[in-house]
Amino acid sequence: QLQLVDSGGGLVQPGGSLRLSCVVSGDTLDYYNMGWFRQAPGKEREGVSCIVRTGLSTTYADSVKGRFTISRDIAKNTVYLQMNSLKPDDTGVYYCAADPYIRSSCEFSSFGDYWGQGTQVTVSS
Repeated sequence: QLQLVDSGGGLVQPGGSLRLSCVVSGDTLDYYNMGWFRQAPGKEREGVSCIVRTGLSTTYADSVKGRFTISRDIAKNTVYLQMNSLKPDDTGVYYCAADPYIRSSCEFSSFGDYWGQGTQVTVSS
């Protein structure tokens, strides 16, 4: 059974940085497209970034392009989300997710089978 464990959230001032981690267990990371999602209070969960299982294609929400970077370490079975120039609108619970199907590019709508437990990110002065 695939398990995802998110970590790395916290309280940061506007303009600051955080790096989220998602450790995958129960299978090999490169069998899955991996994504990061977030949910702000009172809002629906939205896609932030994803990377295909080959690592050759990434997708970013318009709101985070140029500020966030998704990456992975196959040897550590871990996916990261580096978040720079954080804004108060980035506040929310961040979840990692896994999609087991072969795709040439990742789409946020394709995730739904596997989720991490979430990690809280709060951007506030």
